Amino acid sequence: MTGTTRSIASLDRAHVWHPYTQHGLPPLPLPIARAAGAYLETTDGRRLFDAISSWWVTLHGHAQPEIADAIAAQARTLEHVIFAGFTHAPAAEFASALTRVLPAGLERIFYSDNGSTAVEAAIKMAIQYWRHRGQTRRLLVALEGAYHGDTFGAMSVSGADLFTEPFREHLFDVVRLPDPSRDGSATVAALETLLASRGDEIAAVIVEPLVLGAGGMQMYAAETLRALRAACLDRTLFIADEVLTGFGRTGPLFACAHADIAPDLLTMSKGITGGFLPLGATAATAQIFDAFVSDDRRRSFFHGHSYTGNPLACAAGLASLALLDDASAERRTRIEAAHRSALARLANAPWVRDVRVLGTIGALTLDTGPAGYLNPIGRELAAYALTRGVLLRPLGDVVYVLPPYCTTDDEIAMVWSVVDDFLRQPR
Repeated sequence: MTGTTRSIASLDRAHVWHPYTQHGLPPLPLPIARAAGAYLETTDGRRLFDAISSWWVTLHGHAQPEIADAIAAQARTLEHVIFAGFTHAPAAEFASALTRVLPAGLERIFYSDNGSTAVEAAIKMAIQYWRHRGQTRRLLVALEGAYHGDTFGAMSVSGADLFTEPFREHLFDVVRLPDPSRDGSATVAALETLLASRGDEIAAVIVEPLVLGAGGMQMYAAETLRALRAACLDRTLFIADEVLTGFGRTGPLFACAHADIAPDLLTMSKGITGGFLPLGATAATAQIFDAFVSDDRRRSFFHGHSYTGNPLACAAGLASLALLDDASAERRTRIEAAHRSALARLANAPWVRDVRVLGTIGALTLDTGPAGYLNPIGRELAAYALTRGVLLRPLGDVVYVLPPYCTTDDEIAMVWSVVDDFLRQPR
């Protein structure tokens, strides 16, 4: 361990509280000095392949020059300004660019600063929209096994699990539909029944389109998503949470394209700036926006954040969006094919079940120990992978690989071979 590594580790141990981390257990956080492409470099010179895009945010690759240059140029001009009553070119141009690539009808962009706050905004928009329409609709409908964030509204519409259990009595009531990755027809039938009996109470139905991310990278059919959207048409609002799936993670720019649907509200974050800066966004239809427009200030959407519409983040978003071109689409297609090739060989390995791939996401479930996030196999695999130069962060018994778009076929094969080697170790 170098002196720099020891110094950072000492300061971190004394003062930092890390997310999703039990500080009473080893190992200590690993100091990272720099990154480029698909690789991280530790302060003592080790290179690690970032197989999870640093929590799903790094799209094109670390330190992507076009995005870095855009941020630097913007920082020399305007780093921030209050967004209530003011605007600027990066925010206006990025909003315009987003509406050109989003599902049809999403014409208004509300900026926030992460995925959870984007979901909070969507929930509040939905409830207040109905109030402006003269209806009292407070009920939210969500999917079992979903994850939408860690703020209280987002926790409420997430699945009931160990993440939300300590706060259960503080969360609002939500009706949950059966997990569509198990039986999509049952999910659709449950929604139809609920709409028939309580439709006039429902403010919105919120779903993660096609992939329940933190719930275990569970995947469901586009036909199910299409049917869920169809059930809501002219009856209630439909929210697509594309915080994970947006910006090409499932192949097309947005997962809704697989089902050829357009939601009423769509949330974005994660890869929105290519992994450079925090930014969230909630896209809404003109119909929803117009319900708030009035000469009565009480009809305003009273929601915002100090860093709403930050120019640096919006400049990064514009630069990242420009990189999502035909060449990027080809790279994402190639990553999907590489996942399928590698996982075809792993499908019959000991303890492996439910191999699945969608776009740049490859995942499998390990059939060992207790199901869920606390299965120790995930920590064991993560520790082993680090010794082989790979960053993995399994969701308990679920192993997934979700790399930057600059990743090569050989690198995909290498990561899955590390998983294979781990599984073949004697236990």
